[in-house]
Amino acid sequence: MSGAGIRFTLLTGANTPVPAPPSLIDALESVEVSHSDADRSGFQIQFRVGRVGQGGIGNQNDYALLASPSLATNNRVILVVHFGAFPKVLMDGVITHQQLAPGMEPGTSTLTVTGEDLTLVMDQENKQAEHPAQGEMVIVFKILGRYSRFGLIPAVIPPKVFDVPVPTDRIPVQSGTDLAYLREMAGRYGYVFYVKPGPAPFTNTAYWGPPIRFGTPQHALTVGMGHFTNVDSIHFENDSLQPTLVTGKVQDRKTNKVSPVKIFSTLRLPLAQKSVLTTQRKNARKVPFRDSGLTTSQARARAQAMTDESMDRVVTATGELDTIRYGHVLEARKLVGLRGVGKSYDGLYYVKSVTHRLRPGAYTQSFVLTREGTGTTVPGVFV
Repeated sequence: MSGAGIRFTLLTGANTPVPAPPSLIDALESVEVSHSDADRSGFQIQFRVGRVGQGGIGNQNDYALLASPSLATNNRVILVVHFGAFPKVLMDGVITHQQLAPGMEPGTSTLTVTGEDLTLVMDQENKQAEHPAQGEMVIVFKILGRYSRFGLIPAVIPPKVFDVPVPTDRIPVQSGTDLAYLREMAGRYGYVFYVKPGPAPFTNTAYWGPPIRFGTPQHALTVGMGHFTNVDSIHFENDSLQPTLVTGKVQDRKTNKVSPVKIFSTLRLPLAQKSVLTTQRKNARKVPFRDSGLTTSQARARAQAMTDESMDRVVTATGELDTIRYGHVLEARKLVGLRGVGKSYDGLYYVKSVTHRLRPGAYTQSFVLTREGTGTTVPGVFV
């Protein structure tokens, strides 16, 4: 698949993916790849298919691509887009489904393969496992080490507050899949866990840490600015009822002392000038803290995580951009600047999810952006 300065590479195979044969590339109609900071990422590839005739006219055999070992379920698939100076790995995942849609006219039959990112292999086996004398950091590295064959590069950010459990006091117990346990531990601190393809083919970055709200923002999304415009559509929602404040008490499991747990603000780095907790605090939802069996510092960290996570749903921008005009691949889980929509909604946003859609001659990206309020915190955005 190529066109408008875009080239696309497909690698697939049962063990080590290899470049797809020319017959497969020629039959390629469209590719869709979705990335999210919270949910599993996925892909869908559609091909034109036709039957292979054998033994004379009218005696048709099976669809050739359907029988191809390249598209078998459970195969690993790597999708790379060559756009701009460097290739970008869009997906490293596993085929989970095949869908055949026979057409009534010659040349209208399609075969669609669907799959998910490599977190799928972490979610296949429910486990009962103890992790004595191991804090979350050690457990995360241990679990990720089981999947080194997929080229996982751990990117693990230590929580501000954590402790190493003493076996005579408590033993962390995993009950469920590796993926579920990684995300359960992340949720205690308002963290996320995902596997991001790249930076190079056959490698993947396993990120366990807070949503990334620092670093150089991506190239700006532009609305209503003539030939600089690269966004085809955008829609904003501002929900002042999303913020959650937590209050309560906890009996420290080590000292038995009862201490207050009160969270009144977020620790997320501010992206908006006017946080809804500052301008409309009275509308914030108040919930009691009910967890037990924690130290005071652990309880406050979990309460803080509840408030931080709720702030990511205050202002949401949903839209679609033309990648050719944008000139870059927009990445989920990073910052991006937005301009041209006015003082209330211009500025920096966290990119929560992106869906890439490619077909010959066209490449569009749908996106969801979030932040905690209105107004920009920067005088300009990176173009």
